[in-house]
Amino acid sequence: MEALAIIVFCVAAGMLTARVNHPEGLAQSLNWWVVYVALPALVLGQIVTLEPSWSLLLPGISMWLVFFGAWGLMALVGSWLGWSRGLVGCMVLTAGLGNTAFVGYPLIEALMGKEGLGIAVITDQFGSFLMLSVMGAVVTAVYSGQQLRWAGVAKRLLTFPAFIALLAAIVLGRLPSLPAVFFALTDTLGATMVPLALFSVGLQLKIRSAGGDTQPLLFGLGWKLLLAPLVVWALLLWFGIDAKTTQVVVLQGAMAPMVTGGIMAQQHGFAPAVASRMVGLGLLVSLFTVPLWQQVLLW
Repeated sequence: MEALAIIVFCVAAGMLTARVNHPEGLAQSLNWWVVYVALPALVLGQIVTLEPSWSLLLPGISMWLVFFGAWGLMALVGSWLGWSRGLVGCMVLTAGLGNTAFVGYPLIEALMGKEGLGIAVITDQFGSFLMLSVMGAVVTAVYSGQQLRWAGVAKRLLTFPAFIALLAAIVLGRLPSLPAVFFALTDTLGATMVPLALFSVGLQLKIRSAGGDTQPLLFGLGWKLLLAPLVVWALLLWFGIDAKTTQVVVLQGAMAPMVTGGIMAQQHGFAPAVASRMVGLGLLVSLFTVPLWQQVLLW
């Protein structure tokens, strides 16, 4: 309950701040710190302590399953219900990509402590972020009729600060030892991730009435918050993955739709109102469904 209270407080504080006078560009400034400082520091501090193992591939692959499962389901449902190509593209980007960093890291740390963050980082960087950078570009090209430019996709992937930190951490992790100041620095900077990321999410959160979009919202959030984590759980059980890793990865699979996925859908004109509602309503509902998933996993 303490963890949920911290999460709700930070998001609510951001939502309240958005409705009163606050410095212009506050959300953008907080996002800059999170993306360029806190997130890379968190990735460095967590990944250098992980022992390389083939089982670490599964957390990332699990998020691929969430994405491709959403694509297959939304294409099928869209064909059945006569959705437009833009709406299908919107649902793939929002139901297929989870907020495994800005919301996922704080939730995992709050619910499971710092020991769960290493696996959460692998899940996010090799899973959700890879799907966003590569398959997000593919989906926008397919549903907007644009030509796919792989050079741009590669550049976006290789220049993302957290991905650079991930590669650096893999190299540094092979060294015999690292100075204590390294971990003091990464721990201190990484600790700012939780409150600032959640506050920023609340600051930018917009909730609107579902209107006539109830049907796609039910299918999209039904997949993202309920069916996707169930599928991930089944995959990890099949491979006999340990309980701690399973818990982290299933919780990451249960995270709300990614804010960036919603923004990408809006930028390409893929049902912008639905994209906004998927992200906003998904976040609020996930603050309760993710802790419930943890209780199910512990039962």
